[in-house]
Amino acid sequence: MTHSRTIRTSIFLLTLGFSSNLAFAQRGEIESQTYEIVKEKSIEFAPANRLFDKVQPVQGTSNEKKVNYQILDPQINIASPKITPTVAASSDEKARQDQPDALNNYIKLGAGNYGRFLGEAFVSGRRAEDLVFTGQLKHLSAGNGPVDGKNSANANTNIKVGGKYIMSTYKVDGSLEYDRKNYYFYGYKPQIESYVVNRDSLRQTVNNFGFNLGFENTDPSVAVDYSVKTSLNTLHDRYNASELDWGTTLTASVPISNSFHAQLEAGAFISQRVDALTYNRNLYRVKPTFKYTSDIFTITAGINAVNQTDNQLKINKTKAFPVLNIDVSPIDGIHVFGGWNGDVVRNTLKGMLGENQWLGPNVLIVNTEKNSDIFAGVKGEVAGGFNYEGKVSYTSYHNFYNFNNSLADTSKFSIIYDPQKTKVLNISGQAGYAYNDLFKTSLKVNYYDYSMGSVEEAWHRPDLTLNWFNALTISKKLFVTADFYMLKGIKAKNFQSGVVTKLPVIADLNLKIDYLLTRNFSAFVSINNILGKQYQRYQYYPQQGLNFVGGLSFSF
Repeated sequence: MTHSRTIRTSIFLLTLGFSSNLAFAQRGEIESQTYEIVKEKSIEFAPANRLFDKVQPVQGTSNEKKVNYQILDPQINIASPKITPTVAASSDEKARQDQPDALNNYIKLGAGNYGRFLGEAFVSGRRAEDLVFTGQLKHLSAGNGPVDGKNSANANTNIKVGGKYIMSTYKVDGSLEYDRKNYYFYGYKPQIESYVVNRDSLRQTVNNFGFNLGFENTDPSVAVDYSVKTSLNTLHDRYNASELDWGTTLTASVPISNSFHAQLEAGAFISQRVDALTYNRNLYRVKPTFKYTSDIFTITAGINAVNQTDNQLKINKTKAFPVLNIDVSPIDGIHVFGGWNGDVVRNTLKGMLGENQWLGPNVLIVNTEKNSDIFAGVKGEVAGGFNYEGKVSYTSYHNFYNFNNSLADTSKFSIIYDPQKTKVLNISGQAGYAYNDLFKTSLKVNYYDYSMGSVEEAWHRPDLTLNWFNALTISKKLFVTADFYMLKGIKAKNFQSGVVTKLPVIADLNLKIDYLLTRNFSAFVSINNILGKQYQRYQYYPQQGLNFVGGLSFSF
């Protein structure tokens, strides 16, 4: 018992920002498991504090007649539910859809309050019918922020080039991407009110490079269906932290009969993280399953075997988890589903910074063990464009993680892991309605109940989230999108004073209007945080109040 308590204490102290020597004295005992909640699988939690550009256009599909949304198995990444919803096509995309000869390229320029500047360009070229190239550049910055002017400025630049080569029997696609974020740790005021801050000492810059390559079989005459994807990502920040991450996944399906298939998912992930120490962290996964499909039900069963290693934390272990998914359709348009699964959720420094960019140096990164995830629900479609889905899941985790202000410096955050079992009840529901392409709406609600092990609270994790999205096409020239989201129940602690604070409810309303001036030109305006609340998603980091960006777009 004494030895076990020592291990738990060492993990907890590590996350509060104590010296690296003390932190790694117990590293050989740490078990690598964590916890992750994802609002939607398409969501790869972008930084939750980038709330200044909530309503962003995506490529629309003119023949899409319903809102494409669903509740998927939660990966438990409760820390930062996605607050940048996918919205309907803007005037740029609508213009290209409506024209007989599509305008595939555009340039967009805009400006707004807080010294904001938006510049974006997209180009595509077709060398041949089977070969397509694309390129995109986007820069969004704010010269001032909610605290001390330039001390809370920010800038984000993203460059991406890609291509696809499509043949009758296979498809190859790849991309290169560079992303640079520059921002400041402006959550310093609660520490020393009278202290004159050196702005350069607050600065953080994160550079990400990524390469992706995929190969997919598209030959319908071949019995084996398969795809292979590989990606290489590097990260460097201003505090001399870096991460090299290479992952390759394989999916394959072999028909045994018309209704019975053998399936395989496999992955190998190799990463090296350099901070105060150098960590070589690997994860290998093999997931063979069998799937049976009939007119009434579908059942998938198998096993998920995962091996994970970490040379600094002395981890090398393999675990197997059940895979069981059942979907029953008693009547047309209604599906009742349930299952029992488990996995090791892989965590990286890049992923953690994506959830909370205010992390300090030398944070501890370990993987998550989702020991058991039992879920059930119902989903369906109703004539007239209605969709709905409801789900209840009960999940057990080991090393469930939270973010909280660190002990050494409350303007930076640490990751706190719960070395004992954490159990999470998640009740989620969503409904949507689409009327052709004229109007789309969707509402999603999530409730979370946390039963912690040895950590006081699920710091900085909401117990209720709500997102309501609407898109309206008023005419062939005027398009409006709006979203409202709410988060409540977020608790934070200042470990220097011992004070626990329940942060105010976050309520944010955003609106975007696009107007097509001519065949080539359109005007847009985005108004964010219309309610004007300088709420705190993370303690001591108030967000911008009402902010806007307006500008022009040229399509060609």
